Amino acid sequence: MHMHKYGTDQADGLRRSASENRGPVRVIAVTGGKGGVGKTTVSVNLAMALSRSGRRVMLLDADLSLANVDVLLGLKSKKNLSHVIAGECSLDDIVLDGPCGMKVLPASSGVKSLADISTEQSTGLIWAFGEMRTPVDDLVIDTAAGIADNVIRFSAAAQDIVVVVCDEPASITDAYAMIKILSRDHRVSRFQILANKTSSMAEARRLYEKLSAVTARFLNVHLNFMGQIPRDSSIRKAIARQCGVVEHYPQSRAAKAFEDAARVAQRWPQADGSRGCIEFFAERLVQGSAA
Repeated sequence: MHMHKYGTDQADGLRRSASENRGPVRVIAVTGGKGGVGKTTVSVNLAMALSRSGRRVMLLDADLSLANVDVLLGLKSKKNLSHVIAGECSLDDIVLDGPCGMKVLPASSGVKSLADISTEQSTGLIWAFGEMRTPVDDLVIDTAAGIADNVIRFSAAAQDIVVVVCDEPASITDAYAMIKILSRDHRVSRFQILANKTSSMAEARRLYEKLSAVTARFLNVHLNFMGQIPRDSSIRKAIARQCGVVEHYPQSRAAKAFEDAARVAQRWPQADGSRGCIEFFAERLVQGSAA
């Protein structure tokens, strides 16, 4: 793939032509602030549930140091995002066919940080998204654990941020830290809170209210309660089978909860114009990395 160089006028033209030829793309980043909250399981199954509802969904594994979406789904990839960044191939070349009709973009384990890539590579990545032919309604991003640079960059570039929390003090503390950084440094003001591994809706509400109370005191942000994913043995069974609970245990409590979460996501406001095209996400991503 040739690495393009362009100015503002060309970038605007690319966005205009893309928005004329394609519908808006909703970009959803799934994050958690810490490891162990079930973030990748949420990303995979939320993407599946959206796909089952008739949406054209692409799941991007954005854990640049420990790629695991393809492993979780039993998929094998010869190339990944690092090859696209290097200009060796297009995004369409690395797209994998996932379950329930969704597509998967495997992670770039060869790149430590997007901040490390050159200006030319950044420009090439924007064009790679702009030239992608695979149709997408929803791009779900599985970010890495923690609050490292890449996690913040991918989250800040998305339209909607799902913060996964569970009933552990460290989960609430780290989720707050994530929200604080995105609010303070990237002016993100809206977050979706999804409680995971819960025993009841009441417990999920308590987690949301606990996080909401501390953000209301110190930050100028708005938290929305997205719902809860119950503790369910079907999730462990699905992971052991390298599949999603939504696909193989559709009648389970967890699968129904993911379908509820997908319905909530479809009611979020959709970005209009260039802000709603996938190139805008790519530009925000690389510009944020260069900041």
